[in-house]
Amino acid sequence: MRVRLSHVMIDALDPEGVASFWAELLGTQITARVDGGRFVFLGATEDAPAIGVQRVPERKETKNRVHVDLEVEDLEAATRWIRGHGGSRVADHRLGDLHWRVMADPEGNEFCVVAQP
Repeated sequence: MRVRLSHVMIDALDPEGVASFWAELLGTQITARVDGGRFVFLGATEDAPAIGVQRVPERKETKNRVHVDLEVEDLEAATRWIRGHGGSRVADHRLGDLHWRVMADPEGNEFCVVAQP
């Protein structure tokens, strides 16, 4: 059996707004809107898989059980960009030389930003 990851899906009250945030952050484009914008899809890039944002009726209330990690050259610059585009800083963590920051998109979906070694 062959399995291929097709999309990482993100729940949102406002799929268009959340998709725009992720498209700009990842340097990709919105490629499709399905079911009157209930689903908004972003194209994959060399550095990121395809992403889908789907409308859900409820707000995020607890920690994500699955999240993505983004590797960046400059953790502080990435943090400024994310905050300047409606995201937020959640927490910082260190494990030896590894430093990562938990961030959230405009609707609170958490992801980690990791400084490249």
